[in-house]
Amino acid sequence: QVQVVESGGGLVQAGGSLRLSCTASGLTFDDYAMGWFRQAPGKEREGVACISRSGGLTYYTSSVKGRFTISRDSAKNTLYLQIASLKPEDTAMYYCAAGSFLLAPWNRGLAPGQYNYWGQGTQVTVSS
Repeated sequence: QVQVVESGGGLVQAGGSLRLSCTASGLTFDDYAMGWFRQAPGKEREGVACISRSGGLTYYTSSVKGRFTISRDSAKNTLYLQIASLKPEDTAMYYCAAGSFLLAPWNRGLAPGQYNYWGQGTQVTVSS
């Protein structure tokens, strides 16, 4: 049984930082591209960042470039999202997902429909 579990969310002041973690079990971690998504109330789920199976390719949505860093640790089956310079508009539920597709320049992995497994999410709230 595949389980994807996020952690690390919380209430942070604008300008602050957080590190989100996501642990995946029940699958071969290195066989999956991994992504972070977020969804604010009343909005669609948005792809934030993704990373290839090897960790050699990463892609970000434009609004987070330079502030968010995605990484993965295969030894720990864990995905990370380091978030800096938080803004109130970053407030959302953040989800981790695993996808069996090949991440490439022509497929940057920011579409939710490509992913096979999802976590339950961790809330990030940024106060102004």
